[in-house]
Amino acid sequence: MKGIKKSLAEEYLFLDFSHQIEGCIFPLHTSVTLFLLSYCDCKIFKVYLVLKRESTDVSQWTRLCELTIPLAIENFLKESSEQHPSIPAEILQLEKKLSEPVRVHNDDKLRRQKLRQQKAARVGPSGFKEKTKTKSKAQRQETSDASDPLSKSLELEVAFSKLTVQEEPAAPTREPAHIRKAKASDLPPLEHVFAEGLYFTLTDIVLLPCVHHFLLIICKKLSERLTEFPLLAAWYQRIQEVPRVKTAASQCGIQFCPLPELLTTSNEQHTGLNEDPGGEEQNDPSFIGGPRPTMTKLMEKGIEVMFSPHPCPTWTIDWNSLPAAVSPKEGKMSSDRALRKQQQLNNLVYVVTNQAKPGDRIVDFCSGGGHLGIMLAHMLPLCQVTLIENKELSLIRAKKRSDELGLSNIWFIQANMEYFTGMFNIGVALHACGVATDMVIEHCIQTRAAFVTCPCCYGFIQNTSKFNFPKSEQFKKTLSYKEHMILCRFADQTAVQLPPQRRLIGKQCMCLVDLDRARAAEERGYSVQVISMEPESCSPKNNMIVGVPI
Repeated sequence: MKGIKKSLAEEYLFLDFSHQIEGCIFPLHTSVTLFLLSYCDCKIFKVYLVLKRESTDVSQWTRLCELTIPLAIENFLKESSEQHPSIPAEILQLEKKLSEPVRVHNDDKLRRQKLRQQKAARVGPSGFKEKTKTKSKAQRQETSDASDPLSKSLELEVAFSKLTVQEEPAAPTREPAHIRKAKASDLPPLEHVFAEGLYFTLTDIVLLPCVHHFLLIICKKLSERLTEFPLLAAWYQRIQEVPRVKTAASQCGIQFCPLPELLTTSNEQHTGLNEDPGGEEQNDPSFIGGPRPTMTKLMEKGIEVMFSPHPCPTWTIDWNSLPAAVSPKEGKMSSDRALRKQQQLNNLVYVVTNQAKPGDRIVDFCSGGGHLGIMLAHMLPLCQVTLIENKELSLIRAKKRSDELGLSNIWFIQANMEYFTGMFNIGVALHACGVATDMVIEHCIQTRAAFVTCPCCYGFIQNTSKFNFPKSEQFKKTLSYKEHMILCRFADQTAVQLPPQRRLIGKQCMCLVDLDRARAAEERGYSVQVISMEPESCSPKNNMIVGVPI
């Protein structure tokens, strides 16, 4: 894993090799890597093929994409000489994964845009004429914008706008009232464009050689079974539209096979996706009364909503004295959002700058466009700052701003944070989504580093192969997993358009979820505080978890 460097010194890359058949190098992991190097037009490595080595432990999703699917496809190719080779279970698992609704940061906004598109499309030109007199100006505009049945889906617009380094499709600054008031359970799900959701990632590059060889055999020998994989086939065709993919494939000897039009669509194949996700909760007696019974249960055990005092609520960065490239306004956002981002940074930067010492190494996990990391690198020139982000476009923007500032103490790594194994002194994360916050805290604890995090997307929290909730012994003795999930779900209900009392309950649930995280870190030798950022209006997700090893 390499950061962005100016040095072009030759480096060596050793890849596993067992054999080669018809232009395909085995194991498929090696073919995947060669395709990746070709896609990136990488010329700094001298590649050697060596005997196979043991692989290290990784997450379940990474294991599926990078280990089990390539191995399963290898076995499938070996069996393809038989009349009826069995379809790998891993491919069926991937097809199922592509059918699941996409969950991304701030997906509520995208789902409301999609609902607006769908409602407008259903009206149609004739319906528009009939109801012209009763519609508002905004609704008339809404209908005219989305009435073209040939227009791309919202998901495709968002996905390909990222690939072409353009802004996401423009949307009204404020949705119509009937869209804003729609219940979350009534919003349409987002569908997969790429393997991990809406955005093209390293996973797509890893999967392409494997899926290509699988579909090649299916088309040649089992064409009648192609209809079993409509989503995988659609992904295979869609990924060919990504810039540089066809060139890289050609250089690696991959010749894409044409696929017939499949009559089965994702909606027909998976009709259950549009069912009301809230139905189970409404029928489950344990959800009656919202989070209050759970909160009462905690209070009876002496666990109450309690924030640590803010160390300096009125402190602010002197933004007017800073170079323009430091400001979030350089990150292509509205002035209102930029102001709120500045307020968020005031809180985190104050805490970090008061902890950091000359020579400290600071890691900004899930760095996005680098608002926090760039500010820290500018204000702490004697510290080394590393930004870790898995989205290429975000790092490109951050690198551009860093170059404008002439920063020499900042590095950029495009990777999932689980691959980062370096030593550091302080870990930071601004709005790390769901369990990403827990991953950041775990990284810091493993390294005995301090951490300053601002969690986000509490509704995405769930048990994983690495984390079980509740996390702390104190909370485990009081709450079940399902009761903890109630807190997480209501912790996401802090949006400004919600009634004040509902936002207050959401804020209290946020605090309790973060107190569980804090108690778990304290059990491992940390002093931890849960602090509410100032002003609270800087973000609906305005908690900070600050931990220092004892």
